[in-house]
Amino acid sequence: MRPLKALPILGALSAGLVAQSPAPPDPTPTPAPPSILGFAVSGSATFGSQYIFRGLTQTDGKPTIQGELDLVHPSGFYLSTALSNISWFTDQNSGYVSAPVSLGAPGPGGAPYLADKTNSASVELDVFGGYKWAFAKDWTLDLGLYRYLYPGTYENLGLFRNPNTTEAYLGLSYSWASLKYSQVLSATTFGTANAKGTSYVDLSLTIPLGDSGFSFQVHGGHTTYAANPNALFYAGTKKFDDNSVFSYTDYRVGLAKEISGYTFTLAGTGANSKDAAADGQTPVYINVMGRNIGGSRLTFTISKAF
Repeated sequence: MRPLKALPILGALSAGLVAQSPAPPDPTPTPAPPSILGFAVSGSATFGSQYIFRGLTQTDGKPTIQGELDLVHPSGFYLSTALSNISWFTDQNSGYVSAPVSLGAPGPGGAPYLADKTNSASVELDVFGGYKWAFAKDWTLDLGLYRYLYPGTYENLGLFRNPNTTEAYLGLSYSWASLKYSQVLSATTFGTANAKGTSYVDLSLTIPLGDSGFSFQVHGGHTTYAANPNALFYAGTKKFDDNSVFSYTDYRVGLAKEISGYTFTLAGTGANSKDAAADGQTPVYINVMGRNIGGSRLTFTISKAF
């Protein structure tokens, strides 16, 4: 679940010649960006009122601190890593994860869970890389792999699995519009078992509002969980065989403004994620506090690129 990202845009301005005499050299030239083995190094830091990923809060509405480091080669290859606090896995699915309550629901076949075993994850670490090809004016093709890692304790998973997830993605952008398709390669998708092939389609627009320094942001996305007939899982003693209950649509509308190198963003998000499965008891996106991690939300962030 990828943190918010703000990459610097580097430019250079040339001084004109003064009539009949050359301009004096700049006594304080702009230093070149740091590099490692030919890769330019940049990054960003973000503070937010909460962490939203694909329309779902990852922190149950609580603040987030995030950081990202990017290595970009002139050829188009890049490698990045990002870090954020989270609570969604620990908070979610009452009766199937330990915090803030102990496990007590029966497992597959009626076997009881071990009440002294815990499941928790408080950090998300992302590693991703790929290749960007600027094949025409304002057109860019982006191809890569994304690995979501959630270091934590997973002693009594029951219904769900370790949330580590691997995705491949293909993106196409033109000027201020971008379209991206991602597909899961790992056997599990953010803790959902037997969900290989789950996909996400993302259309995003970032429209500059003249010379005001403001930009208007619009996003729509849809998550489609693979309806794998082998995706058998249990809720108590009841067996389910369809992951499509986890599919949902999300949207985002925001306004951003850069001031003195900081980007301030206010955005509203929404997701029609289900509380529970058709039986009304099996939790889907409702957490142990009784709150759906989707729904409608308002988020404020401050980002600084370096």
